[in-house]
Amino acid sequence: MTLEQHRKHVPGTKKGDVLLYALSTCGWCRKTKELLDDVGVEYYYIYVDQLDGDTKKEAVEKIRVWNPNVSFPTMVINNDKSIIGYQEQSIRQELAGGND
Repeated sequence: MTLEQHRKHVPGTKKGDVLLYALSTCGWCRKTKELLDDVGVEYYYIYVDQLDGDTKKEAVEKIRVWNPNVSFPTMVINNDKSIIGYQEQSIRQELAGGND
């Protein structure tokens, strides 16, 4: 399975391409997903801890581009901007503000 095939889709209002790299066991990752659900945006997420081998390496390499510490959650918006960690204000400002 490719990394792309591991992406899970959450429907909502399209506010750009939002991809969340998360861990299934991470409380801050869960809070970030809840916030995205609350804001009502469409997004994709990948649970990196559920990947193996080359697929996991590929995910870590992609995260490292945006977040050299490879910490979670790491959100990438429009392949142009990232928000590292649970930053409610930044997420709301970026996604709820109407960046259509």
